[in-house]
Amino acid sequence: MNWIDAQGRAQAAHDWSPPPGTLRITTLEAHTEGEPLRVIFAGVPEPGAEGRPVAGRRLAAIRDLEPQRRALMWEPRGHADMYGALLLPPERPDSAAAVLFLHNEGWSTMCGHGILALGRVLVETGLVEASAPESRFNLDTPAGPVRVVARVGEDGRVGAVRFENVASWVQALDREVSLPDWGTVRYDLAFGGAFYAFVDAPSLGLDLHPESTPQLVRAARAIKTAAAAAVPPAHPDDPSLSFLYGVIFTGPPDDPKHHSRHVCVFADGEVDRSPTGTGVSARAAILHARGSMHIGDEHVIESIVGGRFTVRIIGTGGDASARPHVIPEVEGRVAIVGRAEWFIEPDDPFPAGFLVR
Repeated sequence: MNWIDAQGRAQAAHDWSPPPGTLRITTLEAHTEGEPLRVIFAGVPEPGAEGRPVAGRRLAAIRDLEPQRRALMWEPRGHADMYGALLLPPERPDSAAAVLFLHNEGWSTMCGHGILALGRVLVETGLVEASAPESRFNLDTPAGPVRVVARVGEDGRVGAVRFENVASWVQALDREVSLPDWGTVRYDLAFGGAFYAFVDAPSLGLDLHPESTPQLVRAARAIKTAAAAAVPPAHPDDPSLSFLYGVIFTGPPDDPKHHSRHVCVFADGEVDRSPTGTGVSARAAILHARGSMHIGDEHVIESIVGGRFTVRIIGTGGDASARPHVIPEVEGRVAIVGRAEWFIEPDDPFPAGFLVR
């Protein structure tokens, strides 16, 4: 063959067509503070009808869309720590869209890093109007509606993104479980769109850097099983949200100007590269319950790879008849890293994917 230049090679790739009967899935690829988000624009069926509560559409996705989830999250198109978002028509008339989040094990109830990524993706693709200096819009999630604010420059590019999360609260403080390899483990249980058990990493001799990932995953698996049995998470309004999503290890930050460092292990041993948006929300609720964080306070929390989220308490609620809670606001940085059209050919030997650990 005659070698062609880069432009010609790019054109050849563009002109190639998959065989008839191939399923095509269009995505935009992003990350928030290091944590990936594969935003699905087309090619995956919508679970449930427009206007249907998003929590119910999540249950429909669990029932009907497992092959598509595995194909996009698992190898060879994804990996064990992949994360995704499926855009849907909104549930509420004042929302821009509804969204379901997917990962290596299933479908999330809420995802902070995903909301932040969508703040940039939806504005810069024109699905939400870009309006300098800020574009504001609502997104419907299974855990409830959230308010997104994207800072927009005169050129239409989005800078930092923040969102007002659902009400976040503490279910239990200073609980303990006994584990063969770890002894007595003390933890707090809190909700920030999903339920997490928070554990002090130094108390278990654990370090919160990438080289400690195998030990963190092993400890988290054991703690999650024991904590879920000891104090079953209970959402007051929706039983489908009542499960322990992950374990968050907390520890000192690398940068002394920051508050702390988080490493979240969730789903099937998946490790969040960001500080976890729902996690920092639940942590704010814990700190508020302990009297060390108040309305107007903000903390910067690091991730396992050094990403950072700023979490603020912008409101509180609850009294003797209602669960005390905080309203957190979370801010972070988003990068768009690619766009793709994924193919599932009719004779692909692994159409639903696989995982190798």
